[in-house]
This record gives sequence, C-alpha cells and structure tokens, in this order.
Amino acid sequence: MEVKFCRTDLLLGQKQAKWLREQTVTIAGVGAVGGYALEGLARVGINHFRLIDFDIVTASNMNRQLLALESTLGQKKIEVACKRVLDINPECIVELYPEFVCGDTVKELLHHPTDILVDSIDSLSPKLALLEEAYRLKLPTVSSMGAALRTDPTKVRVADLMDTCKCPLAKHVRKKLRRREVGKGITAVYSVEDVIYDYNLAETISSEDASQFRGRQRNTLGSLPTLTGMFGLAVANTVIFKLLARYPGD
Repeated sequence: MEVKFCRTDLLLGQKQAKWLREQTVTIAGVGAVGGYALEGLARVGINHFRLIDFDIVTASNMNRQLLALESTLGQKKIEVACKRVLDINPECIVELYPEFVCGDTVKELLHHPTDILVDSIDSLSPKLALLEEAYRLKLPTVSSMGAALRTDPTKVRVADLMDTCKCPLAKHVRKKLRRREVGKGITAVYSVEDVIYDYNLAETISSEDASQFRGRQRNTLGSLPTLTGMFGLAVANTVIFKLLARYPGD
C-alpha cells in the first residue's frame, strides 16, 4: 500500500483503488469547477489525465479558481494544472491540449481513448458541441451546470441531465441538445437553488478578461469560491464512483 494514497485504499479497498488509479480522465476546462475537479481526482491518485483548455490565468479568476495565484497570472491554465498534478503525483501522465472546443475541433479532441469525460466548460456553444459528440461516442460524461449566482451548498445535486430541474442553464442545455437528438446518459452536477437569470440573453455563461475571448463576448456573473469548489469536488466524487461502478471485480 502506497503511503501517499493509503487512506483511499483503506476506504475503497486496495484492488479497487489500484484499478481506479489506472483509469484515464479527460477534463475539458480546468478553470473554476474543472480545477477543483482535477484536484480531487489527482489526490485520489488517478494517473492519467487529458486536459483541454485554451485559456490563460487572469486576475478575474482569482476569486474562484484554484489555479489562479499571483505567481500564475498570464500562464496557460493547463500548464499550471499540469505542474500542480505532478507536484501531487510525479508518476502521473498528463497530456495537454491547448485547444478551443468547437464543432471543428471536438471530434479530434475526443478521438483519443479515455475512460470518462468531465465537462466543466462555461461557454454554451463549446459545451453543446462537446456534450453532443460525447453522447454520439457513448463516452461516460459528467457535466457541470451553473455554479455562478449560487450561495447554498446544500442545494447541489447530481442527476441525469435530462432529469435536472430548477437550473436555468441545465434547462437551456437540455432544450438545445434535444434538438440535436441527444437523450439521457449525461450525468450533471447542478443546483436546485432558485436563481433569476435568463440564459437566453447570452450565448455564453461566464466571463474572463476580454482580451482572451473566443467567439461571442461573455456575460460576467457573480460567484463564490465555496460554491465553485463544491461543484468541482462533487464532479470529482461523481467521476470516482461512476468509474468504480465499472470495476470488473477480483
């Protein structure tokens, strides 16, 4: 039993924990929710990540993104994420894809074999493209819905995307995916906290430094690091147990 991950082994069992660590996880978006999801999965000992993100760390990330520090401003998020993961587990394999997810790139980005996909993209059109392609590939997927504007951590839930409720973003995503003939099978982390916001007013969901925009300009929404962290760790926890559900046994 490796001391570094011994507490995970004690909880899950050595064989299950070892099998879990041999899985490959692809994370699209390592900023707010994605950064916390990556942290949780790295500390479980997942030893192979594929990280997709074209963005750099900016000052506006500081209030909610684990990777955002004075020392990382201006750096590519996936490079900062890679350094952090390797500082936790030097034996981990981390593949970096500094790409913008869109209809033109998504097929290539998901072409590489992976055991599960984490969607923590906050831009609507890329999110839809990613989820549609993952659905077509029958790729197990955990997708984060809207963490911004929320203040109550007890309202975070996990369900099939098509069964979610009271989340304006999830409703908007469901509606557009159904038009693309996407059905059940995508797991969503979302909140049932009441939020008054019309997601139809904007093409994208969150904001960064305007100089980094790709596609349409984004709206800025208020957010707390506590809720962002809750969402990200809920995503990580969901990934862990979705993977363990496929454990082949002794």
